[in-house]
Amino acid sequence: MALPFARSLCLCSWGAKRLGIAAAESRRGISFKLEEKTAHSSLALFKSDTGVKYGMVGLEPTKLALNVERFREWAVVLADTAITSGRHYWEVTVKRSQQFRIGVADVDMSRDSCIGVDDRSWVFSYAQRKWHTMLAKEKAPIEGIGQPEKVGLLLEYEAQKLSLVDVNRVAVVHTLQTDFRGPVVPAFALWDGELLTHSGLEVPEGL
Repeated sequence: MALPFARSLCLCSWGAKRLGIAAAESRRGISFKLEEKTAHSSLALFKSDTGVKYGMVGLEPTKLALNVERFREWAVVLADTAITSGRHYWEVTVKRSQQFRIGVADVDMSRDSCIGVDDRSWVFSYAQRKWHTMLAKEKAPIEGIGQPEKVGLLLEYEAQKLSLVDVNRVAVVHTLQTDFRGPVVPAFALWDGELLTHSGLEVPEGL
């Protein structure tokens, strides 16, 4: 039996709204926090584990819980959510930092290594007021972006791409062609200042 017009219109509106929500969710990246148990002893998490700050002395290693997942040699911390598919976008606010690395890494990369120095991590590095890509200790300069206040990262898992995004222009600055072999997680290294992460964001239009 045909539905009354008003009810039919209501259902159509509801369906369109649900499709809109589904479309928005399909554009939204992962939500993550930083995983304290992976953080090197010189790093401290804050703002409900969405930010990380560097301390010259740092936390006393003997007071930290023993954990094989903790980075032992380098000031690295990983996120708590693995990525195995899809397009994901997140942003990083930079506070008083002149030396850091941001990107993704294999979930089981060596805790004696640093992101960007092996073939199990893919990062963008900022140091001495310059940007570089880093993979297996190989560095390549990046032009077209200055000292950041906030930057974005766009991960396209199936396309095997990781891009650095200028959030002011909403434009890709540089793209790394990657070779993911399994789950990866957002990864961060920091030698001064603070980084604050913003996840669960929609992929901006045009990216």
